[in-house]
Amino acid sequence: MNGSDGRQGHFSPGPDLVDLAAAFRSGADAPSAALERRLARIEAVNPVLNAFLDLRIDAARAEAAAADERWRKGAALSPIDGATFGVKANIAVAGLPWHGGIGAYRERVAASDADCVRILKEAGAVAIGILNMHEGALGATTDNPHFGRCRNPWSLELTPGGSSGGSAAAVGAGMCVFSLGTDTMGSVRIPSAYCSIVGHKPTFNAVPTAGLMELSPTLDHVGPHATSARACDVVLSVLRGGKIGVDFGVRRGRMRLGVGRWGGAVDCDDAIVEEFANATDALLSFADLVDIDLSDFAFGALRRQGLLISEVEGYAAHSAAMAESAKGFSKAFRDLMDWGREQSPEKVERAYAAVSSAGDEFRSRIANVDALVLPTAPQGPFAFSSPTPSNQADFTAIANFAGCPATAVPLTRPAGRRTPPPSVQFIARPGDDDVALSAAAAFERARDSA
Repeated sequence: MNGSDGRQGHFSPGPDLVDLAAAFRSGADAPSAALERRLARIEAVNPVLNAFLDLRIDAARAEAAAADERWRKGAALSPIDGATFGVKANIAVAGLPWHGGIGAYRERVAASDADCVRILKEAGAVAIGILNMHEGALGATTDNPHFGRCRNPWSLELTPGGSSGGSAAAVGAGMCVFSLGTDTMGSVRIPSAYCSIVGHKPTFNAVPTAGLMELSPTLDHVGPHATSARACDVVLSVLRGGKIGVDFGVRRGRMRLGVGRWGGAVDCDDAIVEEFANATDALLSFADLVDIDLSDFAFGALRRQGLLISEVEGYAAHSAAMAESAKGFSKAFRDLMDWGREQSPEKVERAYAAVSSAGDEFRSRIANVDALVLPTAPQGPFAFSSPTPSNQADFTAIANFAGCPATAVPLTRPAGRRTPPPSVQFIARPGDDDVALSAAAAFERARDSA
């Protein structure tokens, strides 16, 4: 999709990370050449998509040249050596602005890399730059009042989702091989769903958050966006210090999956319901299925409790800067922070208790399955001109409350479609990131062979 009428998008993810590493190994490609292609792509489409905000081109070229030499000598540091990635603007990249999408912090420059960025660089990955996001990581459109609107690579009229909209759009448009985002109640998975790529929210604290401009320490997770579950698996394994074999990923036997049945608890678009139901054949090809009744879960009420926690903890993080530079924050963001500040201690305590209890209950519901399958979002990407659906995070927030890993993957192959496909997520027990990713990878294989 490379339309020139100003409305069509630029969805073209490019080679998968795993295939790219194989090309580096064989000598069919090289990191420097791959980087130049990505930089050319940025030059071509970023002016309209506005995913990348700041670049480190000279440093990236030097790092790619060093990776060229390592692959040539057969001494690659890791499977991601030489692969390009982008970083959400609330995660520190040394020498680049570290503002979290907030105007008040526009001039703040990171003195050092966040731990997650440092780990990736030490594995040879090449950071291209920082990515647009919803202001303060608290919102669903990435229509940023300080740094401009980020657009969906499928259509310039559509939101890429939030808050990691730039992270998903950059991968979906082929501007980088993978990216880092953050997920407080769905902010990696929802943009991945809207931009038709794969996003993984790890187990709570599985990926270090030092160097993250936090919104809600209780709920924040750092996770990867990529073009496949196996690519997310590789990135996550590097972030966690693991070793990846030549097959790039975990191979598991037949699985036992729970299929979430939410009844009327979440108002879902008909297209989402229909395509979710149609996924049964692909799921049955590698798993035994059992229904898990979630119709008694108050998804919307729980999401609102999580939002309150985010507002309370976000106010604690930004109150000093808001007092000093109120104009550096949009009125919408200040209103959210003020709402958190104004709530009584008793109400806040009830919110924490409700979220904790819901997490406990959810973990008990999935205790006897390898993973639970649910839609990622109740709707597809919507136009900037449309009202923002209040229930976007109803299906995703519960994994944050429970600290569970969750992998979002398109329900059908994006290639050949005129509109972005719905997305499904695989939610596993805490610590079982490999299970969620393996289920998503198995689904991709079954989906693509159908």
